[in-house]
Amino acid sequence: MSDAFINSTMKFIAIVPAAGVGKRMQADCPKQYLSIANKTILEHTVNKLLSHPKIEQVILSLDKNDQYFNRSPLVNHPKVIRVNGGKERVDSVLNGLRSVDNKTYPWVLVHDAARPCVSHQDIDQLITQCLANDTGGILASPVRDTMKRGCVNSANQQLIINTVEREQLWHALTPQLYKTQQLMSAIEQGLANGWSITDESSAIEQANLDSLLVAGSSENIKITHPDDLLLAEFYLAKQSGTLLNKEQQCE
Repeated sequence: MSDAFINSTMKFIAIVPAAGVGKRMQADCPKQYLSIANKTILEHTVNKLLSHPKIEQVILSLDKNDQYFNRSPLVNHPKVIRVNGGKERVDSVLNGLRSVDNKTYPWVLVHDAARPCVSHQDIDQLITQCLANDTGGILASPVRDTMKRGCVNSANQQLIINTVEREQLWHALTPQLYKTQQLMSAIEQGLANGWSITDESSAIEQANLDSLLVAGSSENIKITHPDDLLLAEFYLAKQSGTLLNKEQQCE
């Protein structure tokens, strides 16, 4: 498949699982509804995806009892489709996949709701490399730090077992891009077999299918802890070239 074809005709749909509550954020609302510069994290993420020229629609997998989305500007967005999320992330992704027309969108992106800092350049690289190789893959960043494997002893202390060789280790990021039908089948097979599916690539791995590792920016952080909000604010300001406010309240 030529780069010209990739760049001129292929369009994509992105699934964003957003049914979680984000307990580690210690907030009064799900973390995707915390605000940075007067926009929720979810708004930043969806707007970043939809501003990419190759992404036509975003499917949001939301908790059926979500009390916040109806107050969001995204609720009436013509390119945002809402489906019910599931108990686990994988269930939310599968519900999203089942709403995709795989003839119109033979490839699908899956992106974390709490990763608003992904760059268009990284998305371009992921799409180009996956389509050129006819193989799905993920954005990832090489592990730079010394890695330790630990355990908890009888006194509830964390102890080091050994040092893990960091060569060939990568941090898995999103988006992850796979053929729509292939990913849905892999997830359904994995759930039927009782496999642990932590992200899309783990389902593909367990189905004995190949995945590409596409180097992405370390700025593509996942907002998980309260300190991550300030770092995400910094990266968003850097990317937009504007000075953002520091308001971080639930809307």
